[in-house]
Amino acid sequence: MRIEIRNGEKVVLITFDTQGNKFASNYERNRFFRGLYGWNQVVSKEKNYRYRREGLLDQIPHVKVSDSVFMVEMENMKKIMQYFEEWHNKVRVEMLEMMMNERKWQEMLKQKNEQTNNRENINRARMKMFIL
Repeated sequence: MRIEIRNGEKVVLITFDTQGNKFASNYERNRFFRGLYGWNQVVSKEKNYRYRREGLLDQIPHVKVSDSVFMVEMENMKKIMQYFEEWHNKVRVEMLEMMMNERKWQEMLKQKNEQTNNRENINRARMKMFIL
């Protein structure tokens, strides 16, 4: 039997596990997650100001599968490897190379972007309600 994938996209499934006892503090562990996923900063003055601080995955098209599992295209793998290499003694990472139908991959990225936009709109509405 021969299986052929046409118009395939090479993707990498990445899963990681933080080894909590190897981090010097919660601050250091948070630095790892913020560097990877980014974070929202809220500054309270007369008004609340909200800023998005980008992480590595804000710059790379990816699909988040679970809290510590995501997929990226093979061409972006080098950046991901460099980031995890900085944390090699505190985070275990495993990577699985896969082929995915290109159309399916694009659909997943589009769906992820729509979910992100919806979440941002909801957060903006909440902030307006909070400010009023």
